[in-house]
Amino acid sequence: MKHFNFHQSTQILFGRGRVNELGEISKKYGNRALLVTTPANVAGFKEQYVRVINILESAGMKVAHYDGVIPNPTIETISAGAEMAKSFGADVIIGLGGGSSMDSAKAISVEATHEGSSWDYLFYKSPQPDPNKLLPVIAVSTTSGTGSQVTQVAVVTNSELRDKSALYNNILYPQVCIVDPELMLTIPEFVTATTGFDVLCHAFESTINPGTGAYVDLLAWEAISIVVEYLPRVLSDLEDIEAREKMAWADTLAGLCIANAGVTLPHGMGMAIGGMYPQVAHGEALAIVYPAFAEYTWKHAIPQFSRIARILNSKLETLSDEEAAAKSPEEISQFLKCLNLNKTLSEIGMPEHEIPKLADQCMVLPDYKGNPRVATKNEMIELVKQCF
Repeated sequence: MKHFNFHQSTQILFGRGRVNELGEISKKYGNRALLVTTPANVAGFKEQYVRVINILESAGMKVAHYDGVIPNPTIETISAGAEMAKSFGADVIIGLGGGSSMDSAKAISVEATHEGSSWDYLFYKSPQPDPNKLLPVIAVSTTSGTGSQVTQVAVVTNSELRDKSALYNNILYPQVCIVDPELMLTIPEFVTATTGFDVLCHAFESTINPGTGAYVDLLAWEAISIVVEYLPRVLSDLEDIEAREKMAWADTLAGLCIANAGVTLPHGMGMAIGGMYPQVAHGEALAIVYPAFAEYTWKHAIPQFSRIARILNSKLETLSDEEAAAKSPEEISQFLKCLNLNKTLSEIGMPEHEIPKLADQCMVLPDYKGNPRVATKNEMIELVKQCF
């Protein structure tokens, strides 16, 4: 067997109703909690936030609520949250929501306890955050897609540079995460679809990343199978708690995968799209690039592409691995149509003249280098053109 490493320091509390334990868990880290969320005036979210605040206060916690998180969090929104954490004297940061809220909580923990801004502590910069200074983070996920509750990543955007990058360090794992499927029942269809597709992407890319191994493979293919079966089901009935529970489990599995193996070409491209066009959801960006990525890559990872093609279409079982793998771009496109995510870059408002600029940005993060076929500059331009 191939050598592999696997690391996970986050305590995972999974199951319906587990959010009710948040107060007692938070008290282990102090009595002043900063709750980090998207705006409280958004329909359907206010009641959830009030419920969580009541849980915390009933346990004797004092709570400050920072509700300035936006999709594709910026260095400015992180700084505002960090200022609140410092002025409030927070002992613990609680990220409640999707990836944007949980990533923001991690980045706020860094900026509130270090000089400078979160942008100064990106994965390729030095020095890295001091583990002895960080505020503990509790992640409470309300979507099934980003896996942030079990990763060491905090994605941030520099709007001025139109650059989306990440803090990445094993000291950034949340101390505890709560995955309660009941919190996901109010998530709207589009968010359910985009975050759900992100789960499949995390899992599949981890199987073709050089850092993969037996443990990651075990988790990843389970996650992929769950998404293919249960994501269409939950989209047909957003209050299907069993389907929500399955997707929450798949998200957690896929998060464990990327924390240990990593992502590849599509995520580098997707991050670049989100940095330049912040109105595009992360899962939506991945959906835009996935058919072109599959067409570009499948010959270089036939076992994995044939396997995902057969999961998407069991009728391909009779074909050879190479024949099934060749069908993977078509099967992925069909799945995206089922999710109503079959879009192009032109459809999300990207101007054609920015194709070279986007191609450059797609090669800023190292994710593309982990792909089984590594794109050259000219090949990246062609990939972006195909997505356009």
